[in-house]
Amino acid sequence: MHSPRHFALIPAAGVGARMASGRPKQYLPLGGKPVLQHVIETFHASALIAHTFVVVSPGDPYIDALVAASGPAAQRLTVIREGGDTRRLSVLNGLRAIRGAAKDDDWVLVHDAARPGLTPALVERLAASLRDDPVGGLLALPVVDTLKRSVEGGRAETTVPREGLWAAQTPQMFRYALLARALAQTADVTDESGAIEQLGLKPKLVEGSPRNFKLTLPHDLALAELHLKGQQ
Repeated sequence: MHSPRHFALIPAAGVGARMASGRPKQYLPLGGKPVLQHVIETFHASALIAHTFVVVSPGDPYIDALVAASGPAAQRLTVIREGGDTRRLSVLNGLRAIRGAAKDDDWVLVHDAARPGLTPALVERLAASLRDDPVGGLLALPVVDTLKRSVEGGRAETTVPREGLWAAQTPQMFRYALLARALAQTADVTDESGAIEQLGLKPKLVEGSPRNFKLTLPHDLALAELHLKGQQ
């Protein structure tokens, strides 16, 4: 009997324009190595992950050096040079590329290349929570801040109730066949969970960690460095 495996899929074709740096943010140095290398090494450190796939743009000039520097992690790493103009297209292209390796009921964990704070413990928490789930789910954090809706001029119009609101993180983990079908049938989504939701399904929310945040602005690198050093 086939025992479902777990594959990591990292869309890494973005340019990270808001980071205002000379290279995509997934290749910026963090703790002596590129951001993306931290992510790859985390999946390598998890015995749960059978293989890791990274989807980059066809002309990516950085990935070869990163793979060469990955050491043992490179043995369970495959680069897919079919990144698209959007996250959805990059993930969908990646799924199609791994069709020969993944079976319909295998789990795919899609993780942002710019979330270096992921840990093997978070990967295992997500997988354990979703082991028998019929839909799948994602790491997320309950919203604790007071939320405001703004109007023109940057003024607060109203306070938005935060009850039941969560901030989505990654990995987002779904069965191969379900995820591929959802992404093929939807166009306007910013994450995999959104595609699953458009099928009328309800992904499970699994509590993540503040350290698993996405690098977006220049000062985020300093905060990520603190997390890596165990200071936050």
